[in-house]
Amino acid sequence: MLKRPVVFLDRDGTINEEVGYLNHISRLRLIPGAAEGIRRLREAGLAVVIVTNQSGPARGYFPETLVHEVHRELLRRLAAQGAEVDGIYVCLHAPEARCVCRKPNPGLILRAAEELNLDLSRAWVVGDRWVDLELARRVGARGVLVLTGYGRGELEYVLPAKGLRPHLVAQDLREAAELIRKDFLSPGSDGSPRPDSGR
Repeated sequence: MLKRPVVFLDRDGTINEEVGYLNHISRLRLIPGAAEGIRRLREAGLAVVIVTNQSGPARGYFPETLVHEVHRELLRRLAAQGAEVDGIYVCLHAPEARCVCRKPNPGLILRAAEELNLDLSRAWVVGDRWVDLELARRVGARGVLVLTGYGRGELEYVLPAKGLRPHLVAQDLREAAELIRKDFLSPGSDGSPRPDSGR
């Protein structure tokens, strides 16, 4: 079976509004256009997988069951707008646990690639934080920064300090999806990183 090209999406600040710790289901709000962006990526033949750090339970802020409740509701709201994802992979550890799955460590992506038959040589990572771009660098994917969530501050202050340069910058996930589609579907493109990708 051929491996599928894939877009890995951050959750908070990329798909739903950044609210700090999402400690109650009532605080879940989709960013306008996010569902459309996911739908457009799937229509182009790309797998879409959410990868997210959620250390709230490990910090004692709320139970692990809330994380799963939020994901069920997130999937329901996306489906109501015709959007589906291929999977959600979550790290529940605190930073001091030094696990292999907490972004920017590549554990979640590597597990998703194995379980879902994904082609990491044709992969994008989309998010609003430096960890998403560093994650992209570590797996050889193209990093896409969205300016929702923490994106604007990260672009201006954090990324230069860390020496990270996104392959693409988009206003939101809807625009990111269109840029990725153009990149992926352009004549002669195989979706693999190019010499000018900054990776």
